[in-house]
Parts: sequence; C-alpha cells; structure tokens
Amino acid sequence: MRLAVTRYGAIQTGHSLPVIILHGLFGSSRNWHPVAQSLAKGSKSSPVYALDLRNHGKSPHSSIMNYPAMAQDIVEFMAAEHIGKARLIAHSMGGKVAMWLALTEPERVSKLVVVDIAPVAYEHDFSGVLEALKSVPIEHIGSRKEADHYLARYLAQQSLRQFLLQNLQLKDGHYQWRLNLDAITHSIADITGFPDTRNIQAYAKRVLFIGGDQSDYLNRENQQKTRQLFPMATFSMIKNAGHWLHSEQPKIFMALINPYLN
Repeated sequence: MRLAVTRYGAIQTGHSLPVIILHGLFGSSRNWHPVAQSLAKGSKSSPVYALDLRNHGKSPHSSIMNYPAMAQDIVEFMAAEHIGKARLIAHSMGGKVAMWLALTEPERVSKLVVVDIAPVAYEHDFSGVLEALKSVPIEHIGSRKEADHYLARYLAQQSLRQFLLQNLQLKDGHYQWRLNLDAITHSIADITGFPDTRNIQAYAKRVLFIGGDQSDYLNRENQQKTRQLFPMATFSMIKNAGHWLHSEQPKIFMALINPYLN
C-alpha cells in the first residue's frame, strides 16, 4: 500500500534524520500542516513527511485495519523513500502505529514523540461519531452546511463536527467521505485496542509522551502501563489542553518537541 504523503522542506544530505508525522482516527495529514511547516522551516531543517494512514485522507482503502498492518505501511513508505531511520511524531491512533513500529522495528525509529495516547486498550468505541457520520445522506446532500446539519443531530460540539467535515470531499459533482467508514467500524476493536505484547521486547530509547491535562488518555494508570514497554518514557502534560493539544496549544507543543527532536 502506497500511503498519500504531503512533503515539507527539501532533502538535504548531511542534515538530521527526516521527520514522519502520523495523524489520529478520523484525521489526516492536513491536521498537522502548521506543525509540519514549522519543523521544515530553515536552511538546516530536515524534510518532513505528513502521511495519510490507510482508510484516511487520500490514502487507499483496505478492509484490514490493525496496527501491525498500519505499521507495515510505514515500513513500505520508508523503503519507497529510501529512508532507513526517521524521527516520528504521532497522535492518537497514529501514536499506536508508531509505538508498534518502534517495538517491532526499533532500528527504524530514531526518536519518537507520542501525542496523547498509550499502548493500552481503551473503552471508547466511537459509536456516536460513526453513527453521526453514517447518518449523513451522502448521495443527496448539496453542501457542507447540510452535512453539518445531520451531524449536529448526534454531535453537539461544533469543533468536533468541523474536524470531521474536513473528511468531506466534492468529487464529480457529488459529496463523499474520504474515510472508509465500513472498515473503521468493523476494525474499531483493533483501533481502540493494542496488539499482544507479551513476547515483545521493550523499546530501549527515550520516548517523549505529551498529553493534555483535560484528556484522560494519558492518565497516571496508563503512564505506568506505558513504562512497561517504554521504560525510558518522559511524560509532559500541557495545561488547558485536551486530546488535540497540538492545535489547542501549538506554541507549548512546539516548545516541548523541538529540544527533544534536535
């Protein structure tokens, strides 16, 4: 599978390793444009690759959607781009992809920033979001405003609806979702879970975990579980931030990741 990618900066021999950014569930590479653009600025910067994971954005769709398969997509992308090792920034579902890659292919990961997620199974089933998305009569709507009207019946939070509506595209005069809703629905247990790690060796390098203090994804219990697989983990919690902390508190987020990546 060839993942869609947005490239930032030029490939420059002799500079630091490239950065690969992975988005979360229902997201895409475009959510990370400000961060990727900031990282790629400057003559001494390295190239930044923001990927669309399978069944998201402009990437191909597949009925298979689990973390070993998605991590293999990253391996194949790196091989196609002749990238032997990279620095990864990964949010939510993308964070689980990156963690599985680090655990199973540690030589490919130089540095890892995991954003508001832990390598654990969560109870969230996203049934409300999926129901809302499927409630939109996609073949008959004539505008984004009309789609938002249907979403609002299920989702009161406007910012969440606007986030989801980024997945709506107009093609050949008709609206359609970029998301593979059927595959996501059928794979939601794999997405909210994490693969069996009983025979997996811990990742020995330092990893930066960043969470929002208004989110429960990286609570103390999950931090303790994370250290079993990532014993060199460092946790930084951003005040007044939720799950999408990189867009809610971008200056603080960049201030945390730049020293670690460099």
